[in-house]
Amino acid sequence: MNEPVRDARAISCADDYDPNSMPVTKAREVIARFLTPLTATERVNIRAAFGRVLAEDVVSPLDVPAHDNSAMDGYAVRFADLKADGDVTLNNAGTSFAGAPFKGAVGAAQCVRIMTGGVVPAGADTIVMQEHVKADGDRVTIGKGHRKGQNLRKAGEDLATGQVALKRGITLKPADAGLISSLGIGEVTVYRRLRVAFFSTGDELVSIGTQPKEGQIFDSNRYTLHAMLTRLGCEVMDMGVVRDDPKLLERAFGEAAASADVVITSGGVSVGEADFVKDLLNQLGEVVFWKIAMKPGRPLAYGKIGAAHFFGLPGNPVSVMVTFYEFVRDALLKLAGCDPVPVVPTFKVPCTSSLKKAPGRTEFQRGILSQDAAGNWSVRVTGEQGSGILRSMSEANCFIILPTDQGNVTPGALVEVQVMEGII
Repeated sequence: MNEPVRDARAISCADDYDPNSMPVTKAREVIARFLTPLTATERVNIRAAFGRVLAEDVVSPLDVPAHDNSAMDGYAVRFADLKADGDVTLNNAGTSFAGAPFKGAVGAAQCVRIMTGGVVPAGADTIVMQEHVKADGDRVTIGKGHRKGQNLRKAGEDLATGQVALKRGITLKPADAGLISSLGIGEVTVYRRLRVAFFSTGDELVSIGTQPKEGQIFDSNRYTLHAMLTRLGCEVMDMGVVRDDPKLLERAFGEAAASADVVITSGGVSVGEADFVKDLLNQLGEVVFWKIAMKPGRPLAYGKIGAAHFFGLPGNPVSVMVTFYEFVRDALLKLAGCDPVPVVPTFKVPCTSSLKKAPGRTEFQRGILSQDAAGNWSVRVTGEQGSGILRSMSEANCFIILPTDQGNVTPGALVEVQVMEGII
C-alpha cells in the first residue's frame, strides 16, 4: 500500500500555500508529491489485458517480420537484372505464396511471382508490383524506373529479437493486444487494479428505487463516479449513501480506508453546520487542503486516511465531475502505475458566446466544440453554468478553461478548451 502522509505540515509552511484557496496548478503539484504507484502485479491472458497497466516491458522473442517478405502482389527480381534505360524480359521460375514460399533461389535473368506477405526467395532483392509488368506465360517484361529494395519488407524491420515492443507503464489498447499476440505471447504482467471506495454524504440523498420524501433528492453522484472509475479500470466499491451522523461517517471512513487504496466522497466538505467530514478527517488522518481557487468545485479536499488517499469532492453534481476530471483522474492513473500519465491536450479556438468571468479563480465552463462547413472550429457554452445543472455536462463535449486573471469574454475571442472525450 502507499505510505501515509508525513509532510503535510511542511506543505503548510511552503511559499504560496493557502489551504483555504489553493490555485489549481499548485493543488495538482501538491497531490503529486504524495503519489506512490502500486507495485503488486498479476499475470493475465491478453484477452483480459485491455485497459490494464503493463507492469513489465514486453520484449520481442523473435524478428517481426520473421523473413524478408513482399509488401504487395508482384514479382521478386534481382535488381542487377533490371535496366535503367529500357525493358528487360525475365523467366518466371515459380510462385511464392504467403505461407507457402518458393523452394529455390532466383538466378540470373529469372523472377518469381510473389503474393503480399510471401517470403522473398533467396537471390531476389527487389519487388516489382504486378501493375508494372507485362506477363506472357513464363515470360515477364519489366520496364525502367525501379529502385533496389522497393516493396520489400525486411526481416525484423518492425521488431527485432530482444527489442522492447511495449514499455512498462502504458495502458494496453486494442492495438497492443494485436502486437503482443503477433509475438506468440499469450500472457502479460499487469499491475493489480486500483481499489477505490466511494460514498455520498447527506440526509437529503436517496438511492434509485427509493421514494424521495419532501426535501430529498436522488443521489446522482455515486452513479457518475461509478461510471468514471469503471472507465479508468479501477476496482470500485460503492458504499452507498452515508447519513450526516458522525458515528456513521467515522465507521464508513474506517471501512473504506481499510479496504481501498483511495477513498472518494461527495458532499460534506463545505462549511455547513451539518458537514462533519472535515472534523472527522482531522481525527482520522491528515488533510492537505480543503478549498481550490476554481469554479465550479471550490470545496475540494485532499489528504490521507492511514495508507489510503482521500478525495473529498463537492456535493453539486457538476462540481463532482469537474474536480474528478481535473484532479482525481491523473492521481488515480499515477497510483495505478501509468508512466507517464496520459496528458489531455488543450488548444485555443474562437468562442461564439459571451462569457461572464470575474478575475480571481480558474473557471471550467461547459462548452460545445463544433466545426462549420468550411472546417473552422469554434466553441459555445451549453447555457446556464450552475454547478447543479448536470444536463450541462451531458450536453458538453469540452471544458472552456478560463484562467485566474481572465475577465469577461466577448464573442470571437480565443479561449482554451479541453476535450472531454479522452479524459475519462
